[in-house]
Amino acid sequence: MRDHPHEGAAAPDHHGSTESPDVTGNHPDAPGHGCGDLPEVWHGRATNRVQWLLAAVGAACLALGVELAVDNAWTSGLAPLVMAVVGCVAAGLLVLFGTLAFVHVAVRVDKDSLEVRCGHIGLPRRRIPLDHVVGADFAPRVTPRHWGGWGYRWRPEQGTAVVVRRGEALVLRLGDGRSFTVTVDNAEAAVRCIRGRLVRRKGRTSLG
Repeated sequence: MRDHPHEGAAAPDHHGSTESPDVTGNHPDAPGHGCGDLPEVWHGRATNRVQWLLAAVGAACLALGVELAVDNAWTSGLAPLVMAVVGCVAAGLLVLFGTLAFVHVAVRVDKDSLEVRCGHIGLPRRRIPLDHVVGADFAPRVTPRHWGGWGYRWRPEQGTAVVVRRGEALVLRLGDGRSFTVTVDNAEAAVRCIRGRLVRRKGRTSLG
């Protein structure tokens, strides 16, 4: 887990993003920006090892539920014991899934879409065709406070986000007026890649 070093960057706007100039010194909205050596596929990741601690708590709750079911003498009545066992197991599974799913996030950008996969099994998963994207911005610092917590978040006035750690993020502006934010390392490179692909697609459309 790492935070972006730009601690003095401007505060994010209502969806937690600010636009940043290109790291090469060129403005990212300049004509043709990002159309040079675009990678065929861009890959990015972000990791939060703190989530493993929360996963351990979930595993402990699950183990407690199993222990209650196996070792209890059932002398205090069936209903209270069943409620305790079910409560511990349910809480354990919920915490385990909710944390392990967001230990890390993988982002993939190709010529047609952006794809986000969470956790070791790739769920939840989100695929956004570039035809639905009108712009991409760099957010120097996104925190769970901006979105009301970790994980896959939704806020009606902002859109959706995948937040696995504090720090830099990629913000997509979609054609429906909403946004999609994902915390990912080297988010500036992702922004350049997406903007370059959008320029290329716009050029092909105008030629057609």
